[in-house]
Amino acid sequence: MLRFGLRSKFILLSCFLFLLPWLGYEYVWEMEKFLRQGQEKTLVGTTRALATALHERPALFDSQTNFLDQVIKGRDLYAYNLSNPIQLDGKLSDWQPYQSLFWHYDERYLQTNKPDHQLEDLSFEHMVGKYENFLYAVFKVTDDSVVYRAKNTLSLTRNDHLQIMLKTPQGEFKHYIVAARQDGWINAFDAQSKTPITKIQGYFVSTETGYNIELRFPLTMLGNKLGFAIEDWDQGKPEPQTMSTSNLQNPNDIGSVLVPSPEINRILKGMGHSGSRIWVVDNHHRVLAQSGSIHHADGVWADGLNDQPAKTWWQRFEKNYLHPLYYKVLTRPENEFLDTLHDVAAMQGTHIGKALSGTPASSWRLTPDNKAVILSAAYPIWIQDKVIGAVVAEETTNGVRTLRNKSLEKLFNVILAVMLIGTVTLFFFASRISSRIRRLRDTAEQAIDAQGRVTGTINYSDSNDEIGDLSRSFANIVSRLGGYTNYLETMSSRLSHELRTPVAVVRSSLENLQMQPQSELSQKYLDRASEGVERLGKIITTMSEATRLEQSIQSAEAEPFDLRNVINGCMQGYQLTYAKQQFSLNICPQPLLLSGAPEFIAQLLDKLINNALEFSVEDSAISVSLDQHDNEALLCVSNLGPLLPEGLTEHIFDSMVSVRSQQLQQQPHLGLGLYIVRLVCEYHKGTVSAANNQQADGVTFTVRLPINNN
Repeated sequence: MLRFGLRSKFILLSCFLFLLPWLGYEYVWEMEKFLRQGQEKTLVGTTRALATALHERPALFDSQTNFLDQVIKGRDLYAYNLSNPIQLDGKLSDWQPYQSLFWHYDERYLQTNKPDHQLEDLSFEHMVGKYENFLYAVFKVTDDSVVYRAKNTLSLTRNDHLQIMLKTPQGEFKHYIVAARQDGWINAFDAQSKTPITKIQGYFVSTETGYNIELRFPLTMLGNKLGFAIEDWDQGKPEPQTMSTSNLQNPNDIGSVLVPSPEINRILKGMGHSGSRIWVVDNHHRVLAQSGSIHHADGVWADGLNDQPAKTWWQRFEKNYLHPLYYKVLTRPENEFLDTLHDVAAMQGTHIGKALSGTPASSWRLTPDNKAVILSAAYPIWIQDKVIGAVVAEETTNGVRTLRNKSLEKLFNVILAVMLIGTVTLFFFASRISSRIRRLRDTAEQAIDAQGRVTGTINYSDSNDEIGDLSRSFANIVSRLGGYTNYLETMSSRLSHELRTPVAVVRSSLENLQMQPQSELSQKYLDRASEGVERLGKIITTMSEATRLEQSIQSAEAEPFDLRNVINGCMQGYQLTYAKQQFSLNICPQPLLLSGAPEFIAQLLDKLINNALEFSVEDSAISVSLDQHDNEALLCVSNLGPLLPEGLTEHIFDSMVSVRSQQLQQQPHLGLGLYIVRLVCEYHKGTVSAANNQQADGVTFTVRLPINNN
């Protein structure tokens, strides 16, 4: 059966948590690509629907869209839509927003060639515009000498004046002259009858460089041709200079004028709620009608995506805390951007060119300030199998980007929720694993004591993972180690029991042999054999001593006793037994009552004194002190001699551990003396430690035993 370990589980879970946000993010970006493709198809469909409404309707298109082979800016005029009516005052302040649309007329537009002509002699800037039912015209003339019309003369032409030539809707050509007697209001005169034409009104103002003229006349006077000429008369010069938009002497040379079609504008108003900016252009790229604003052209994609006021606590939390965090990565669509790429008098674009050649097309572009992406689509308008114009629609991708942002907001919310749930799950999963590891650690520590003895068992787990395998391995190891430890612990008692009989046989045989007369050589060998048997007997006694002590401790009953009396009695015996050894004794005067076995304390002191005697330097004293520290009796045994080896201070109290060198070992030692000291201390709930003294010339053993305050 396939088994997944902890590492595999963590890796799989981590990969899942890592892939989830990446897959979601990629999905949203793919969704945005499809939405943009859908927006492109929808916008082409919008232009197609509007073009269908304009197909085969020649009455909507004036003839000027057809008869021209080409449109020349400056000669062929375009009446721009004005946002407000123009106040006729000659100051040109109302024309300020349209300064970039003024066309500059210089020596190229002189009717007679004059090589030495200067701009200061005569030049002008001009444009025409439409507001409701009126056509407005402005002239900013540069003239070094302004000649007004004389007050007492009937002549209109022997002074600086403006000529107007237009074609009426009925097909007649009309010629008008505007000549100012002074600054102020002006009217036009019919060039032939010299009668004033009150429908043409204007204002004349002289300036430092020339003069300004503003005109207004109703659109009902205008057909499809219009031309203007400035005739400049200077004193002392017999011939005037004429600079014009087109040749007014020949009606066929007069330039065309295009006024946006009100009929098409009315049709476009019905598309004003489509979420697009829409134009209708003729086959010369001139705009016939316009509807909508690009700043509000988000398309249908932004419908219903406007921010709603937060009503619930989650919506407030999301708006106040999560969205500011999200939009450090995301970007909000800009509603304030610049879009000045279009000249409505000559719309340009590859999609428009394709549409005017009969093929629907679309294109994407950035605004000049790089704040928005604009989608443009164009569809041809057909009249009698001929492309007469095109419908152009534009939208920003703000709606799609807003929809993408909304999707990413939801995605980030889901990711945060999944991350939170995953984190909590991993936390509980890791807590469970760490809890199992801690239980296994505690069980292992409880199964083996500080001295390495096996005192318990490990309950293994049936879990089919690494921790389960580890617990089963630990249980198996502890079980085998327990059997081996038990064998080692009972080996000394078994050996001592098994060896006593053959040692006794050998001893008795040697004693019998010694009773017989022996030669000198034989007696020597008998003495050596007897000495070996004695040493072997001591080894057997030492081996059984620890076992007997452990058994005695298990069955011993504690009794109260004064530790001072036990230490005093033992020290008196040592002074008699080791008469040549110097002892230094310092015992506190107050009683030190303990609960335990005084004979075990005597045995403890025996082992410490024997250890000190074996390691002490000749002619040095062994120091024994007994004092009270807090609620403990402090017994210290010190001697001068070799220091403890590094790393063994914690292990010299273990069984079968000895630091004696072969030179110092005159009697057999199995490393059980200090082990017995530790057993006695543990029985009395105390501790024993060993350390080199501060002078680094000896060792001090310290025994701490709790005092019975009762």
